[in-house]
Amino acid sequence: MLRDDTAAAQFSDFIRKVEPRLRRALTAGFGSEVGREATAEALAYAWQHWERIKTMGNPAGYLFRVGQGKARRMRPLRVIADRSRSTRSEVWVEPALEPALAGLTPQQRTVVALVHAFDWSFGEVANLMGVTKSTVQSYEKRAMEKLQKALGVRR
Repeated sequence: MLRDDTAAAQFSDFIRKVEPRLRRALTAGFGSEVGREATAEALAYAWQHWERIKTMGNPAGYLFRVGQGKARRMRPLRVIADRSRSTRSEVWVEPALEPALAGLTPQQRTVVALVHAFDWSFGEVANLMGVTKSTVQSYEKRAMEKLQKALGVRR
């Protein structure tokens, strides 16, 4: 019994640390609804495979990949913002931004949201996504070029 209690406590601590960052990353790439569902699926997977997951060098990155796979099997995202929840008190955002973001790949959308909206470093994003820092920089550069073109912004 003590062993099960210890595993549950370790898992609870892990969830407190990993869940918010994992949720932000998945919702950045796949939208609010799909991102939350993919996060829940990834965390359920983590519990089922906790003995293996807890020994990994980058369990959050691994679960990000699990969540990506779950999200891709759900309905594809074409809109990143949920207008049904908007209120007049929200900050104004360029109306063309939503379709411009929808034109990015999920990886590009994730990088742009985490770097520019949540102020993550390229290294932090690379660690979570399980790619190199230079790959993240490439995603960010291409995404920003696409966004600037879609929004008619000149450099």
